[in-house]
Amino acid sequence: MSVTPDQAEAVTAAADRIGDPPMPLEFWPGNRAPLGASYDGGGTNFALFSGIAERVELCLIDDEGQQTAIPLEEVDGYVWHAYLPSVAPGQHYGFRVHGPFDPPSGHRCDPSKLLLDPYGRAFAGDFAFDQALFSYDMAAGGDFPQTDSLPRVDSLGHTMTSVVINPYFDWATDRPPMTPYNETIIYETHVKGMTQTHPDVPEAHRGTYAGLAHPVVIDHLQALNVTAVELMPVHQFMHDDRLLKMGLRNYWGYNTFGFFAPHSQYAAGRQPGAAVAEFKTMVRSFHEAGIEVILDVVYNHTAEGNHLGPTISFRGIDNAAYYRLVDDDRSRYMDYTGTGNSLNARHPHALQLIMDSLRYWVTEMHVDGFRFDLASTLAREFYDVDRLSAFFDLIQQDPVVSQVKLIAEPWDVGEGGYQVGNFPGLWTEWNGKYRDTVRDYWRGQPETLGEFASRLTGSSDLYESTGRRPGASINFVVAHDGFTLRDLVSYNEKHNEANGDDNSDGESHNRSWNCGVEGPTDDPDIEALRGQQMRNILATLLLSQGTPMIAHGDELGRTQHGNNNAYCQDSELAWMDWSLAETNADLLSFTRGLTQLRKQHPVFRRRRFLQGRPVRHGDEIGDVAWFNPAGREMSSDDWDNGFDKCIMVFLNGEAIREPDMRGQRVVDDSFVLCFNAHEETVGFAVPGEEYAQEWTVEMDTAEPASPMAQPVRAGEEVSVRGRSLLVLRKVR
Repeated sequence: MSVTPDQAEAVTAAADRIGDPPMPLEFWPGNRAPLGASYDGGGTNFALFSGIAERVELCLIDDEGQQTAIPLEEVDGYVWHAYLPSVAPGQHYGFRVHGPFDPPSGHRCDPSKLLLDPYGRAFAGDFAFDQALFSYDMAAGGDFPQTDSLPRVDSLGHTMTSVVINPYFDWATDRPPMTPYNETIIYETHVKGMTQTHPDVPEAHRGTYAGLAHPVVIDHLQALNVTAVELMPVHQFMHDDRLLKMGLRNYWGYNTFGFFAPHSQYAAGRQPGAAVAEFKTMVRSFHEAGIEVILDVVYNHTAEGNHLGPTISFRGIDNAAYYRLVDDDRSRYMDYTGTGNSLNARHPHALQLIMDSLRYWVTEMHVDGFRFDLASTLAREFYDVDRLSAFFDLIQQDPVVSQVKLIAEPWDVGEGGYQVGNFPGLWTEWNGKYRDTVRDYWRGQPETLGEFASRLTGSSDLYESTGRRPGASINFVVAHDGFTLRDLVSYNEKHNEANGDDNSDGESHNRSWNCGVEGPTDDPDIEALRGQQMRNILATLLLSQGTPMIAHGDELGRTQHGNNNAYCQDSELAWMDWSLAETNADLLSFTRGLTQLRKQHPVFRRRRFLQGRPVRHGDEIGDVAWFNPAGREMSSDDWDNGFDKCIMVFLNGEAIREPDMRGQRVVDDSFVLCFNAHEETVGFAVPGEEYAQEWTVEMDTAEPASPMAQPVRAGEEVSVRGRSLLVLRKVR
């Protein structure tokens, strides 16, 4: 929302009124829309949906933590509302909902709980995990009492409060970069972890939105040719009581309760609502640098957890509307996420909350897209995953949300939840099959050659049938969940002892290879091999068709010392170690060179799938061709040889059939990529003169600093070192 001078003056005047002596509260009927607290320059409209409530009170909280309760007497379509002309930005508030407390029937209204606004734009304070947050006798356990014996301990002072915000912001000339998928390089990162130890970011800004937008960080991303940052959850989230008691925290943030609020602890400013303006300033800075902002969003569950969780918002407002309940025991929650509950995407008001949240982050916060955590959960109409569910229908029809980047994590923990390749046409997907195949190929697993070729060329087997293009495949080998790239080549087993669960958490099947020694080693040969394997994986990722995603710190060789589930490690174990930029300068330089190679050559980022045949009448060779090391085109026997780890691919830069954005023909250099996952050096006979007369070495993962300079002529044999990738570029 942009600000005019008159509106700015009204905001200032209203903010000044917060410190004035108390006045009798005046409240008007207000409106049922929009939901939440909406300041318009003169006052604030409050609106809350509850289909089960018998009475709702708006509670205004003063600086001493005392409440003034105002009954919301206007009800329209189960929305309770009022307008208070005296309420301005900075006001703390909450709701108390009176209604049935009958867990076996799915109802959990408890007016002793000050409830957070589901549409709250900002929150303040913290949670005290004591009896006040729970609507059952904690000492007695989870057998729910009758209403007349409900422990009525007031949660005011033990819970966070919602805060009215100033919605006005000077966006100046901000415009979304709108980078096409084929030109996109995604960098997955964490707001706090990215800058918490950065020596060139001011100390007060480290670990914040302001720190992430600091010029030194943006310069680093631009040098990597990054076009989009994918931020791990920034919606307001809760730190689990169990973790806090262990001296840990919910570092990753997949525990949302505020779907409209940027997480307050990532703000450099500590005044209530500061995170909103800081987040907007961060987005504006990224856009000025041509970098999009994508949010990792968690609409599949909330922080209230299972039947033993706290009552902080949705549960006390309308439990059965917001959550999926077990049909034959409505005191329990369906759990497709492994976190205790699942948001009820079948209910119109739960769906409305999701859609309103998405639109808000696009229109008011100017973000450029979303990555949906455990997206299959949102597609469950009943028990099965249904890609024609109401959620997908709404996304398809929405004039705002349908226009931004939509990325699915296409699985959940429920039966039938693995849905890679099955999302609708608007969507792109984290390609888990790409991750697994590339890991298996470079660690030398058998029977992956044909699969490897499919993943390298954009996974048309997964996406073409739904009318999608190679960009629909979000290619990644490493993400926040699992080993870092360095650890992927340094550990065979997870080492999660620091998480406090006896190393029982985290994935046990990592498709990793430690190169001969588990963890740190002084053996120079093993260290050299690990460096080569990291380069192999990065080169494969950035030279594959599709949309590449780099996990933050992999360009520096970041390690978590074998911890593959650092969700609770808000510490140096999980933060970026910026000293590695000097220690591993060669890896950083190599990665920058790779991204530059991709940027300069459209043959590596095709908008359409490769055809394997001539694209114009009269052409003799196609846009892609596959060869064995002897220089012969791959036969069915070659593809079926599960133990063969060598393959050569020709990419024809003169056979790009799709035009550029101005309709002009695209012509590029041609390349040959020689992949050798064997441990020994293998001779590759480059293709004959019909493909090129002469080639030059563009990149060699075995000799990244000084690849051989002599030209390679058609039909000649070139030596490709064991476990390496050689890239040749056509000279003539």
